[in-house]
Amino acid sequence: MSVRAKDRLGGRAAVVGIGATDFSKDSGRSELRLAVEAVRAALDDAGLAPADVDGLVTFTMDTSPEITVAQAAGIGELSFFSRVHYGGGAACATVQQAALAVATGIAEVVVCYRAFNERSGRRFGAGVRHREPSAEGTALGWTLPFGLLTPASWVAMAAQRYLHTYGLTPEAFGHVAVVDRKYAATNPAAYFHGRPITLAEHAASRWIVEPLRLLDCCQETDGGQALVVTSVERARDLPKPPAVIVAAAQGAGRAQEQMTSFYGTDLTGLPEMGVVARQLWRTSGLGPGDIDVGILYDHFTPFVLMQLEEFGFCAAGEAAGFVAEERLPLNTHGGQLGEAYLHGMNGIAEAVRQLRGTAVNQIAGTEHVLVTAGTGVPTSGLVLGTDG
Repeated sequence: MSVRAKDRLGGRAAVVGIGATDFSKDSGRSELRLAVEAVRAALDDAGLAPADVDGLVTFTMDTSPEITVAQAAGIGELSFFSRVHYGGGAACATVQQAALAVATGIAEVVVCYRAFNERSGRRFGAGVRHREPSAEGTALGWTLPFGLLTPASWVAMAAQRYLHTYGLTPEAFGHVAVVDRKYAATNPAAYFHGRPITLAEHAASRWIVEPLRLLDCCQETDGGQALVVTSVERARDLPKPPAVIVAAAQGAGRAQEQMTSFYGTDLTGLPEMGVVARQLWRTSGLGPGDIDVGILYDHFTPFVLMQLEEFGFCAAGEAAGFVAEERLPLNTHGGQLGEAYLHGMNGIAEAVRQLRGTAVNQIAGTEHVLVTAGTGVPTSGLVLGTDG
């Protein structure tokens, strides 16, 4: 049974600092250094010092442990440290963990971070080459022998079913790529700054795994991103306007697997994101019509469409038209398709900028932003808002 009641976390903590390294294809430095650079930048942005930090949260995939980052960044004693599993699905959950610690008094200032050399080092797009035996890894035994070795191949199964069910063509996915790249083109921090694309260019890009083309797949990036979370009360005394955590949620579907949930009742949706959506709406008291900007995890374009449908922005099978009409500003930083692939953490930073009014592609009057984490895996989401 999933959570049925409104939780009590909303409105008790806020994101007060954001910091990142440059986004590149070859950083030329260690993942630890990237993490520390991002953490120090986020603290500077928040108007706080390393000595103020007493909590750190990251991903189980991160190679830089909390105590090592604390030591290298000049942070002192820690009263809270935590990691969240499931790759990109962890992004928003790191902020949820930080907010939980702040709201319960376990920590006062918590930094969330993610740093990797995902292009020059380990490339997730290369797929499974070696895996130690594990209980969760057994599910891959049903797919790897048949050639489903990469994330793109796993997503392609669901994407093909989506197109078949709703009588669509791969052009449906192209609308997401075009919108992301439009925003990336005007974002100086984006890898694809100055390089928008058209639907025709999307359709001309090479196949990766049908029905996914090259421009349906996110980038591989070297870089780091960090976020600072503290109480709303303390946030009001800091230099930048806080992004209040209105609601935060994690979600896993029934019989959930990591990217290979092919035996569910419906391949055209994302049950794990449905769990997140229901809890975010329940806790925040908001709905699709209250969201000014959507920062939706875009490792692959088809899953952006399915997320819009899970959250109720449009009916099943109608998301391509919704995106084509730009009825909701999406991924105004360029997303992981256009700005950088930082496991969704750069998307949370963009949500903060939109609420501060400092985004490059600022949407006027932004008061509520929906942010989601990785899909196809147990995942998470946030609704961030202005303070009052």
